[in-house]
Parts: sequence; C-alpha cells; structure tokens
Amino acid sequence: MSDKNKSVQKTSSSRRKFLVRGGLGSIGLLALGSCVFINPLRRSALGLSESLVLPYSGKGTDANLWFEFTEENTLIFHSPKVEMGQGTFTGFAQIIADELDLDMNSIIVQAAATDTGILDRFTTGGSLSIAQLYNPLREMAAMMRQMIVNEASKKLGMAVDQLRTREGFIDHPNGSLSYAEALANVTEWKLPKNVALKPSTALKHIGKPIPRIDLHDKIVGAPIFGLDAEMENMLHATIIRPEHIGSSIKSIDFSEAGQMPGVVRVVEGKGWLGIVAESFSQALAARSKVNIEWDIPKVWTEEDLRAYLKVGEGKQMITQKVGAALEDDDEFVSLSFSSPIGAHAQMEPNGAVAEVKDGKATVILSTQSIGATQHSVAKALGFKTKDVNVIGKYLGGGFGRRLDTSHAAEVALIAREIGRPVKFSFTRKEEFQNDMFRPPTHHIVKGRLNEQGGIANLEHHYASGDVAINSLLMPPAMSKMLGTDVGAMRGANIMYGNIANRRAVQWHKTLPFATSFWRSLGLLANTFAIESFIDELAWNNQIDPIALRLKSLGDDETQTRISKVIKLAAEKSNYTNELIGNRAMGFAASIDVGAPCAQVAELSLTNGIVRVEKVTCVFDCGLAVNPDQVKAQCEGSIIMGISAAMHEKMGLKDGRLFPINYGSYDMALMRHSPKEIDVHLIQGLDRPLPVGEPPLGPIGAAIGNALRRLTGTRFTDLPMKLK
Repeated sequence: MSDKNKSVQKTSSSRRKFLVRGGLGSIGLLALGSCVFINPLRRSALGLSESLVLPYSGKGTDANLWFEFTEENTLIFHSPKVEMGQGTFTGFAQIIADELDLDMNSIIVQAAATDTGILDRFTTGGSLSIAQLYNPLREMAAMMRQMIVNEASKKLGMAVDQLRTREGFIDHPNGSLSYAEALANVTEWKLPKNVALKPSTALKHIGKPIPRIDLHDKIVGAPIFGLDAEMENMLHATIIRPEHIGSSIKSIDFSEAGQMPGVVRVVEGKGWLGIVAESFSQALAARSKVNIEWDIPKVWTEEDLRAYLKVGEGKQMITQKVGAALEDDDEFVSLSFSSPIGAHAQMEPNGAVAEVKDGKATVILSTQSIGATQHSVAKALGFKTKDVNVIGKYLGGGFGRRLDTSHAAEVALIAREIGRPVKFSFTRKEEFQNDMFRPPTHHIVKGRLNEQGGIANLEHHYASGDVAINSLLMPPAMSKMLGTDVGAMRGANIMYGNIANRRAVQWHKTLPFATSFWRSLGLLANTFAIESFIDELAWNNQIDPIALRLKSLGDDETQTRISKVIKLAAEKSNYTNELIGNRAMGFAASIDVGAPCAQVAELSLTNGIVRVEKVTCVFDCGLAVNPDQVKAQCEGSIIMGISAAMHEKMGLKDGRLFPINYGSYDMALMRHSPKEIDVHLIQGLDRPLPVGEPPLGPIGAAIGNALRRLTGTRFTDLPMKLK
C-alpha cells in the first residue's frame, strides 16, 4: 500500500463513510496472445479454469464506500455479492467481526446498490462469494480497525500501543471510546501500511457455526425480497411474449384490452407487448383480451431436439487430451447417457420495479447480476450507466436463473413511457416458459481395463447447448478464444490422474430456446456419465468400485485430497457392494473448482418404489468460515441433485416448453428427502473453497450406482425412473 491510495470524503453528521483498499487486484482468466489459440495451450488454460478461484476484480476499489458506521456504532457493509439463501451475508459478517473486533449483532450486511460505485464483474455465482472475498475482506477489515485506532490515538492524545479494540470499542487506561466516537469529524484518511491479519488462534467467529443474520426477517416475513419491492404511486404491468419456440408476433390487436377496467396503457416493445394497469389482476384480465397471430416457423418436438443435440454433431473441442486415443478395434466398453432440459423452478418469480424520472432511472429487483442489469437498462434507455441505479434485494432462490434480467430493461422502458413507477412480475407459467434452462446433454463414455485391473483408457464425449457461451459472463470474443463452453465443461474432464490415456471431447450447439447457467452447470450431468461408467467397468469385471477409483488416482496434492474424501466417505457410510435386505449403496465422487466431494447414496426398493434413505457426504471445502452453513449447502445440493436425478424434466409440447407449473413439473418433495444426510467436512487447504455447487456433482451417479446393485439395471438417462 502506498500513501497515494487515500480517500477524502465529505461526510454527513449522522454517519461516516470510509474507503478501504486492500488485496483487491484484477486478474484475467488468460494471458492473451496468438499462442493461446494452439489447442494444447488452450487445454492447459481450461484445466486451470476448472480449479482457479479468481480474486475479486470489480469496480469500486478507488471510490466506493465499502464500510459505513452509524452514530449508533453500527457497521453497514455494502456487499458486492448478493444473498440468495446461501448464507453469504452471515459469512461476510463473521469475517468482518473478527478482523474489525465487532459484535456480530452490530453488523448489517446489504447488497451494494450501483450508486455506491461497487460493481462485481463476476456477479454472484460460481459459488465464489466467500472464496473470492475471504482474504480481501479480512485485509479491508483489519485496515479499517487500524485506521480507527489511529484516529482514537489522535483524539485521546495517547500512543497507539496503549489502545486495545474490543467489540466496537477502543479501551484505554482511562476508559473506552466507541468506534463511532473515534470516527466523529474525521474527513481525511491515510491508509496504514503492512497491517497484520489476526492469527487463527485469535479468531472468535471464523470457523464457528454461528446462526444466520437474516433468520429473523425471513421468519417474520419482512419485505426483503424483490417481489416485495414497491414504489410510491406505482402501476402494475404484465408482458406478453412468444410461447412457441422460435416464434414471433405476426399481427396483433389490443384495442379491446386497452378498454378494460384499470388499464392505463398498452406499450409495444421489440417482440413483446406490455399491458399496464392500476393492479396486477387488472393487467392480467386485460391480457386475455389481446388477439395475437404468431409466426411459427417450426413446431419443435422432443425427437427433433434429440436428433439435433448429440455427440458427433456441432462444434467439436477436445478439452482434455492425455496419452493415446482409444482405438476402435480395441476391446472396450461404451455407454450412452443423457440428461433433459431442466428448469430453475425457484420459489420467487422474477420481476422488477422501475422508475424513470428527470433523466435518471431506479430499478429494484432480485438479481445475481446488479452491474449487468445497470448496463442493460442504461443501453435500453440510452442513458449513461451512472444515471441508472440498480438496488438489489434478497433472492427467493437463484441457482443461476437471476443472472439474466432482460426484463428489467423492459420494465424501465414501460416506466419511461408511462411517466410513473411500474412493477412487473412473471406469473408462474411465464417463469417456466421464459426460463434460462439447463441445457439437455448427451454423452458417450468408453474405456477399457489393463491387465493389472486398472483403467487403461477412458474417454468422455459430451454434447450440450449453451451454458456460459452467449451469456453475460462470456462475451462472444471469449467464446471464440477458448473454443469451448467452459460451463458445459464443468466436471467433464477425467479427474483420475493415474489413467494413462484419457480425454474429453465437447460437442456444442446453440439451441432454439434460451439455455444458460443452472446450479453446478455441467457438473451434475458430466459426473453422472463418468462415475456411472466407472462403476459399470467395476461391475462387469467384478472389481470393487472404490478400489478401482483409488487405483486410478495419482499422488499429487489434488489427487491426494480426492483420495481422502473417497476413503472417508467409504468409512463413514460403512460402504458395501452387497445388498442389505431391500437396500443397496452407490458411490460417486467429483471435483469442482478445486473442491473434492464423495458421496454414498443408500437406496431402498419396496413394492416397486425406490427411496433414497440416506446420503453420506464427505466434502473438502478448505477452510469452512461457517461449518453449519457449509453443511446446509451440502444438504441443499444433495436434495436438488436428487430432484434432478429422479424427478425433473422439461419437455416440448406442441412446440412449447412444458410443463408450466409446479405439480406438473415433477420435483422432489419432502417425502422424497432422505431420512438422514450425514455430512463430514475436511479442511484440505487453509482458505475457503467454493461450496454452493461442488456437492451437487456426485449425487446423481451415486443414486444410479445404487440402482444398478438394487435392480441389476444400469440407468443411463436422467431422470432415473423404474418403468
């Protein structure tokens, strides 16, 4: 840190705001040059991207206000990440409380609005929030604490070494001073140099299972979600969009709708129609009176989709290439796997409230991408980005769905047209039909054993629609440079380092409907294919599947960490290949963004009904800032994985995506939840690793492998159902 990194702030009498800068650099995914287009180097870069946790590199490290103290000695932390149920705000509060010496109850964490200057270029996703901000946030908090002590030293006329911080107070020989008192009337700050972080022995909050700070508001139903947002004198809107895949408006008559009770205006947009009324119910009633003729160039069927998306079709990219390819004349095993379209199906439908007034716009919504929303709204309105303020609220579920907020720009356009604030919400039907779906996939896995009973060759060919490609996180230039969809690639490469000949090949196609990020991206489907295949190799050759996996691992640090989770999962579950009455166990493992996870699923079969009775999960999450929170993430991933593996499937009906509501969209219910989920955490590294998605990887394959033992049938298509 140099003395030039200082901030001078004009502060109000009611609160004091401060700039803190520390450890907040920016980093590119790749060092670009002509050599990056050579495939071997591409694959090296892609391999790095699978385990790299990029540091925070958003805007706001020069002029933002991360920390804000009130006169009541309360700290408000403006978070560049949002809270969507993952417990991130609680983890942030624990980190801050330790390094700033604060009581947890005196910390308020809220999503930073764009007018604070804080923008996270990587959004909230990829399970990166705690992993990405752990060190920078500790550094910022430690620096802030030292700055407060320095100011107290000036006010008290005492040496710094006479002062001690304690839960928001500075103790000195004659008494104590609150942080707020120490900060009173301070306008110019000089950043201290070489501030030391506290040793692990001095940490009171990090590593402890502290209750979540948002529990009270959620229990009492406080209006904290985007769906709760309101503005004074606001109107309500519904937006009509095409329902058939690839269709567009051919002709439209909304004269009758415009005369319906409560209707204020009908607004035509590019490919959509907005109906604005005094109430949402009036807007919906008017919607039914709109007559639209649609241009439908093709009525897509599920057969069309399967023929369109399969291995061997589309753009090919070898994402992993080690050793020799598997020759066609070798004796090898080959299996085909598939997964269907998946909906996010989050509880809270998307929506937004917008006001456009005096050349400025304000948008309130639940989103994972506050910065991208600001840019899209500004572009739609023709405004400068600084004239658009996006205020993020708590998310009633995200899972990647709220990375896309194109509706925010539509609502802002309507609000400008009307001249009053406007609130829009998707109906449940519209939320299902306008989702950014998990793309369907097709896989072919083939391999063979060597004479020593190890795996000699293993190849994974996988076909997928867009995940990261064509998303706000991957511009077209980046897609072209990498030559692959890094989202579809999650979990696709073979993780076993002692298999001499291994490769993974991606086949990419853009589908005729929107697909994008879904929790864990390609990890669930890719792990299902690879880990099911390895079990089948073991089954066919009467080899213990866990012994085969351990034999296939190398001996470097990462391979050793994978080995540890596999061994502990087998031990904690008392894993056996044998049937136990009407029960069987299945094993699977994966590694995602550097975090290994192994799971054992124990299934029962009674009167033709399969039930997941117990799941044992061993997860190397690195340093667990809040172990209870990490275990909850594991439990949530497992339940979501069970739902995807055994229930969920979007299909096509008359050229439309279907189903369009809960109930008809089969999901795991309470009765489908395991009676026990036994989670064990391993700290393989001294820093936090991503935790929100890696535990979702193994569960589908673990269930499939248990079903193989239970029924004698290898299930290769998701969702897995007994016929």
